[in-house]
Amino acid sequence: METMTPLAHVPKEKPHVPKNVEDAIRTLIAWAGDDPGREGLLDTPKRVARAWKEYCEGYQEDPGYHLSRTFEEVGGYNELVLLKDIPFQSHCEHHMAPIAGKASIAYMPQDRVVGISKLARVLYGYARRLQVQERLTAQVAQSIWDNLNPQGVAVVIEATHGCMTGRGVRTPGVTMTTSRLLGCFLDDSRSRSEVLKLMGY
Repeated sequence: METMTPLAHVPKEKPHVPKNVEDAIRTLIAWAGDDPGREGLLDTPKRVARAWKEYCEGYQEDPGYHLSRTFEEVGGYNELVLLKDIPFQSHCEHHMAPIAGKASIAYMPQDRVVGISKLARVLYGYARRLQVQERLTAQVAQSIWDNLNPQGVAVVIEATHGCMTGRGVRTPGVTMTTSRLLGCFLDDSRSRSEVLKLMGY
């Protein structure tokens, strides 16, 4: 009887790395002060290139696609839906340094809801690109607003930025907070207070 290999253990084919990309990374290593020809760095250009292809997977998708399947049979539920403290990673478009943080995403349904994992997928679709936190926050909120037609959307993101903690002013532990409120969360103070309180603000 043939033994099947579990899908999770099937090796993923590594993407091809063009020579000019490898050469660019070797040039960067040499410019930083190391020898790209030494043993420990021989395969680094390929590894770095493939890592960046993975870091930037979001360019290969439309995050709004994850919101295309919705559910109307929710027993008349039209109150707040909140997904809190979603961890994410991104990279700053100015220095290509890591951004690491968490997001809270909420919406007030009008007549349909979406599977909760889809909110995280929208976040990851935009985070896996070169970003600034302000734009990331706005893009996530706008995508939910455009695709779900809810009464309101609220997105709050807290993150640390490697371009500030590891270089420049070098202030580890500092977090940046951004928010985007749309619809009832922007216009109605009671709705705004409720969602921010549930998010922990």
